[in-house]
Amino acid sequence: MLTYLITGASGMLGHDLQEALTGREVTALGRAELDVTDLEAVRAAVAGHTAVINAAAYTKVDDAESHEADAAAVNAIGARNLAVATREAGAKLVQVSTDYVFDGSATSPYQEDHPLAPISAYGRTKADGERAVLAEHPNGGYIVRTAWLYGKNGPNFAATMAKLAANGVDPAVVTDQLGQPTWTADLAAQIVALLDADAPAGIYHGTNAGQASWYEFAQAVFAAVGADPARVSPTDSSAFVRPAPRPAYSVLGHDAWSTAGLAPMRDWREAFEAATQHGVVTAP
Repeated sequence: MLTYLITGASGMLGHDLQEALTGREVTALGRAELDVTDLEAVRAAVAGHTAVINAAAYTKVDDAESHEADAAAVNAIGARNLAVATREAGAKLVQVSTDYVFDGSATSPYQEDHPLAPISAYGRTKADGERAVLAEHPNGGYIVRTAWLYGKNGPNFAATMAKLAANGVDPAVVTDQLGQPTWTADLAAQIVALLDADAPAGIYHGTNAGQASWYEFAQAVFAAVGADPARVSPTDSSAFVRPAPRPAYSVLGHDAWSTAGLAPMRDWREAFEAATQHGVVTAP
């Protein structure tokens, strides 16, 4: 029986991981309880656990452009510390990563072995974290890349759109960024399944299947809360200039799941409908 440690447990994914592991032996540590940049603290926290899921991350994408060292401390050094500690303890490590490790120039889904080419400070630090885990713990390290997360326990795009709909705001949303809206509850369940199956170490893509633009996702949110999807108007990325560039194409391929004998995650629309039924996406 695995004994689990969740780092970054106070975040949106961290909460759903705790729920997915209900009834099991779990230690859940948020940022206040564990500083992943402190190797000795990480070693002490990992002791006695056989599986660690690292959901701790510096995710302020725009802030990272001017605070890259701060982002690297958590996303790269923190990941390395956990890899070292889990290797020493003989435990497995799941490192949650991101689509931002790619440049977004592809036109077909990114495969798990596609070369890394981040275009932002955030992406660079997450890519360095991936490399550290694979280098330090090649036999027990898992990279699970995800993207476009939404859930009930944190700020996210779906919650923002639902609030705008309720407040009578008609947003303009980009059509030229494509990705895979992913429910954190589905991702949490997939990570647990990965560990339960004792799947081969390596890289997996933890996103719901299919693809959508942010505009299409926003329309789906409006419809889910009983608002007219036509209130959402299309625009393009030139209307939203931000410090950090966003990948234009973030669709990830899922071949590694089948190779490991596991089913990939369901289509994003099916997941979104289920999330809506569970009260995840509601008008405030």
